[in-house]
Amino acid sequence: MSKLSLRELYLDELRDLYDAENRLVKALPKLAKEAESQELRSGFEEHLEQTKGHVERLQEIFEAMGEKPSGKRCAAMVGLIQEGDEMMDEDFETGVKDAALISAAQRVEHYEIAAYGCVKTWAGLLGEKEAQDLLQQTLNEEKETDEKLTEISEAINTDAMGSVSGKSTVQDEDQSEVPRPRGKSRSAKA
Repeated sequence: MSKLSLRELYLDELRDLYDAENRLVKALPKLAKEAESQELRSGFEEHLEQTKGHVERLQEIFEAMGEKPSGKRCAAMVGLIQEGDEMMDEDFETGVKDAALISAAQRVEHYEIAAYGCVKTWAGLLGEKEAQDLLQQTLNEEKETDEKLTEISEAINTDAMGSVSGKSTVQDEDQSEVPRPRGKSRSAKA
């Protein structure tokens, strides 16, 4: 059994990412359809367009390498999408479904951030400067998407807490409602 070179590992991981991105092109419309918040729905739709661009960038990298753009089954993405599908099948209180969708989406983004960080580094080590630049663009977009999801989640998670019956809320310094701890006053020290 021969040992894999860095170039072979790089190519293998690009194929994994190619499959992952193509799976996301199919999964993101489902997430958008399930989102209760218009802001979250729009975020998923925007990321779908970015993801199509990620597929095109990968195709460009394969072409420059003289390789056929093909995917190797990305088991991690299959599992992450399956978890997201299972979440979509749950019966949530108002606002809670969006919190679950964001959780699933951020898991995907973190996987992609890790994968693109690696292949970008390997492209640089292999002297694939154009590929490195393309991969950096995608990495930046994945990080931006993760940050946007975090921003959206702050409002959605607060709304989800507000849907819990019987919970009283107080105004925090930034005027957003936060759950009041039971049995403690706001000025109580820990």
